[in-house]
Amino acid sequence: MFKSFTGLSVQQFDNIYKEIKSKYEKYEIKRLSFKRNRERVVGAWRHFKLIVEDRVIMVLVYYRLYITYTMTEFLFGLDQSNVCRDIQKIEGLIRPQCLPIPHKLYKITKRLKTKEEVEQYFPAGFLAFIDTTEQPIPRPENRIRRKLYYSGKKKKHTVKNLYMINNEKTILYKTKHKQVGRRHDYKIYKENRPDTPKDVESIVDLGFLGVEKDYPEQISSLPIKKKKGNQDLTIEEKEYNRIHSKKRIVIEHAICRLKKYRIISEVFRNKLRKYDMVSDIVSGLVNYRIMNSI
Repeated sequence: MFKSFTGLSVQQFDNIYKEIKSKYEKYEIKRLSFKRNRERVVGAWRHFKLIVEDRVIMVLVYYRLYITYTMTEFLFGLDQSNVCRDIQKIEGLIRPQCLPIPHKLYKITKRLKTKEEVEQYFPAGFLAFIDTTEQPIPRPENRIRRKLYYSGKKKKHTVKNLYMINNEKTILYKTKHKQVGRRHDYKIYKENRPDTPKDVESIVDLGFLGVEKDYPEQISSLPIKKKKGNQDLTIEEKEYNRIHSKKRIVIEHAICRLKKYRIISEVFRNKLRKYDMVSDIVSGLVNYRIMNSI
C-alpha cells in the first residue's frame, strides 16, 4: 500500500529520507539566510506543523496520486496554504540535492571518453533510446497562448518533453518543456540534440526521419518507411522493423514509469513555470528506483 501511494518501497523511502534528513538543516539555514537585511534571527520563523518525514511523504503522495490540495489537507491535517508551502519547500531540497535527476547524469554522460566509462552509462550494446511525450494542460485564457500550445495530434493544449534513456531505462537526458502547436518531434530534437559518445547508437522512430542525413557523424537507427505508391515492404524489411520495435519498446516502458506519477500524466493543474521542476523530480524518482531496486 505504501508503494502504491508513494511510488517507493518502504526501504527505498528510508534510504532516501536519511539523505534528505542529513541535508535538511543546512538547506533551511541557507534558505532562511538568503533574505537581505534580515531583522529576525534564523529560526524565528513560522514553524512547520509536520515533521520532515511526514512532509516528504506528503510530496510523494501528491506526485503519485495528484490529489487536490483539499484532499491533501484532509489526509495530513493541514490547511491548504500550509500544504502548498510545505510541498514547495521540500521540492527545493529534493530536486537539486537528493535525486539522480537527468541534468546531473547528462553532465557526466556527455563527457565520457573511454569505452569502460561509456559501458557504465550505456550498458548492453551502447544504445541510447530517444523519444518525446506530451502532457495536456488547461486551455489558456490568452488567445495567442491557445494557438501556441494547441496540439493538432492530441486535439488538446499540451506541452512536450524529449527524453533519452539507456537499456536499463535510466533517464539520462530531458529537455525543458516545449510549446507544442505545430512543433514536430524532430524539430525539438534538432534544437535540443543531446551529445552522446561516438560509439553510442541512437534508436529513434519515424518521427525523427532525416536524422541520419543531418547528423552523419552520429550512429542512428530508424525503422524502414513504407515506400510511395502503397508498395508493401519486403519480408526482410518487415523483419528489420520488428526487431527495431522490439529494441525501442524500452523507452515506451520508461515513459510508462513516468506516467505512473499522475502529476505527469493528467492535466497539469499547477503553474506552468513549475513544470520543469516537477518533471525533474519525477524523473529523479524513477531513476532512484532503478538504481536502488530492492
